[in-house]
Amino acid sequence: MSAALVDAGPLVAAFGVNQPQGKRYQVLFKRAADELWSLATTWPCVVEASYLLDPPQRYAMLRWVAAGAINVYPFAQESVDPMVELMRKYTEPPRSEMDFADASLVWLATDTGVNRIMTMDERDFSRYRLPDGRGFEIL
Repeated sequence: MSAALVDAGPLVAAFGVNQPQGKRYQVLFKRAADELWSLATTWPCVVEASYLLDPPQRYAMLRWVAAGAINVYPFAQESVDPMVELMRKYTEPPRSEMDFADASLVWLATDTGVNRIMTMDERDFSRYRLPDGRGFEIL
């Protein structure tokens, strides 16, 4: 079985209206379901996607999450500090800034060992590294 992490962008693309990469991520999510991939994300990614989607699509995405199509990993309050360190490390003003959702995914990759990720942020996730030096495999 394959496993992959999911950033907010693919959720918005798959559930949003007239999204340029919508079909791509709908097909990828269908493939993941058909092949029984273990999909995972974090609450910051769900919140970000929810904010970016209009109400009807927001509700559909949240129902998909509630149905268990993706695992949403919680984290303890103590885990926020390592995420802040990641944000500090990968923020290079004025060019790029690691947001909390990205930091939570790097934290999750570190915790689970899964480095395959569905993201539209190829530039950012191409430069992020796990503690063992591995990069992300962007789907």
